[in-house]
Amino acid sequence: MSAMKNPILSRTLAGAIVERVRQEILSGEHAPGAQLRQDALAASYGVSRIPVREALLQLEAEGLVAIEPHRGAVVTPLSPEEINDVFALRRMLEPRLICSSIPELSADDLAGLDAIQGAFAAAIEAGDAGRWGRLNAELHLAMYARARQPRTLAIVASLLQISERYTRLQLATREAWERATREHAELIAFCRKREAEAAAKAVEAHIATVHADLAGIVGLG
Repeated sequence: MSAMKNPILSRTLAGAIVERVRQEILSGEHAPGAQLRQDALAASYGVSRIPVREALLQLEAEGLVAIEPHRGAVVTPLSPEEINDVFALRRMLEPRLICSSIPELSADDLAGLDAIQGAFAAAIEAGDAGRWGRLNAELHLAMYARARQPRTLAIVASLLQISERYTRLQLATREAWERATREHAELIAFCRKREAEAAAKAVEAHIATVHADLAGIVGLG
């Protein structure tokens, strides 16, 4: 029995390290191009190199890290190609999800949307960049939660995770904060009124606006 518990513990520890390193990358503590040395990370976190290696492989799968010959793990640069790809996919998939989800949203679901929106607005006002991306993703997924499209939901959840790095960059001005809060409130209102088609158009426009903002920041072709 004890032989089966260690791998679970290892995976749990690796998951905690994934979250720690992910946030350090998203916050800019590890800049694009920075080398992430397994031994240094292991020493910093007080763990062995095994869960660190597992964590770096997970971060590679998320696109935040690249494993390079002779260099090991390196923080990936901001990618115009990735932005175009991710946001194009989101604009295709998220309207479909919200259309499917809205008719099934319960009163508790709608109250949950209001709570996340309140937390998002509070994080913006507090300048808590560490919470912006997570709450943005949480709000979007909560709007889509009742869609009976589990594969599409899984894809969009992955895209939103990738988007967090860029969302933090885009939400760098008060104008962007206020617009995001306003557009989220509009989407929640459409959810509450069961206006699925209007919500689908609004979510596509919302994602397109973020994409356009990033085009100006990163210089998309």
